[in-house]
Amino acid sequence: MYSSSPADAPIVREPLHAPVAHLIRDGVVEGIHYGSVVVLGADGEVQFQLGDVEAAFYPRSALKPVQAVAMLRAGLPLDGDLLSLAAASHSGEERHLTGARRILGLAGLTEDDLRNVPDMPYGPAVRDTWIREGRQPSRLAQNCSGKHAAMLWTAKLNGWSLDDYLDPDHPLQQAIAEIVEDLTGQRIARTTVDGCGAPLFSISLHGLARAVSRIAAAAPGTPEAKVADAMREHAEMASGAGRDVAALMRAVPGLLAKDGFEGVEVAALPDGRAVAVKIADGANRARIPVTAAALARAGVAPELLTEFAGEALLGGGRPVGFVRPVRSLEPVEAPVCA
Repeated sequence: MYSSSPADAPIVREPLHAPVAHLIRDGVVEGIHYGSVVVLGADGEVQFQLGDVEAAFYPRSALKPVQAVAMLRAGLPLDGDLLSLAAASHSGEERHLTGARRILGLAGLTEDDLRNVPDMPYGPAVRDTWIREGRQPSRLAQNCSGKHAAMLWTAKLNGWSLDDYLDPDHPLQQAIAEIVEDLTGQRIARTTVDGCGAPLFSISLHGLARAVSRIAAAAPGTPEAKVADAMREHAEMASGAGRDVAALMRAVPGLLAKDGFEGVEVAALPDGRAVAVKIADGANRARIPVTAAALARAGVAPELLTEFAGEALLGGGRPVGFVRPVRSLEPVEAPVCA
C-alpha cells in the first residue's frame, strides 16, 4: 500500500483551465483549446503544470488501469492479453469480443450477466461494418465489456453478489475505491456513474498522474506491474487497431498510456516520469499533440513523438494549418531518450 492516510479530496470547483493548444490556419490563430497538464519527474514531484491540476475532475476511462490493479489485489487471476482487455476501452474488434467471452467463460458466466449498457463498437471501421451488416448494439461490443467481465469474475471469486456489482456500495466497488485512494494518494471527491454504468470516482489530474506513475514504475510481480506489463505488451487489446494510444505505447519504449472520454490522457514511463492531460472541451484533436508535448517536456526524445504532432487543418482539401501545443509546453532543455 502506498498511503495509509491519503490527503484530503480535491476541491470541487470550476477548473481554472489555461490555453494548451492553438489551431493555426495560415499563420492566424483560428481557435484555442483550453485544458490542464501536469508532468511528474521520476521522484514523483511536479516538474511542470499548466492550468488547474488540483481541482476535482472525472478521469473517465483513464482510471481503468487503477481499477484493474484493484481487481488483481482482490484476487482476479488474469494476465497477458485478457488483463489488458480488463483495463481497455476497446474498439469492439472480434478479438475484443472473444476476449470478453473468454473472461466470462472462465468465471462460468455469460453475456447476460453483464450490466454495462449495450452499444455499437467504438472503433469507427468496426462500427460501420456492424451497421452495414444490420447488427444491433450489444453489451460485449460496448468498449468497457472487458472491464465488466473482469468485475463480475472478481465478485464471484470473492463470494460477492453479481446482480448489483455496479452499485457504489457493493464490496467490489468499495475495494476499487480504496485502491483509487491508495494509488492517487488522495480521497475521492465525488462518485458518479460512468457512461458504461460503473461507478466513476472524481480525483485530481495530479492524483491521476501519480497513480499511473506508481503502476508504471512498480516492482516486478506486483499487481501494478502486471497491469503495466499486460497493457504495454498487448497495447491493441487495451484499445484497438489504429488507435493513437496504442501507437503511442509502441513508439515510446516502456510507455504505459491510457485515454479517456472528454479529452483525458495519462502516460507514464518505467522510471516513474508521468504526464496527465485534460482538454477542457473534450477534443481528441488536441489530446494527443498536447500529450506528446508533455512527454517531450518530461524528457522523451522528440523524434519518438513526431507522428503525434497533431492533425492537419485542411483548406480546399490541402493542408493549410495545424494544431500546435502552446509554447510554454515546449521542453526547456535538451531531452534525454526514453
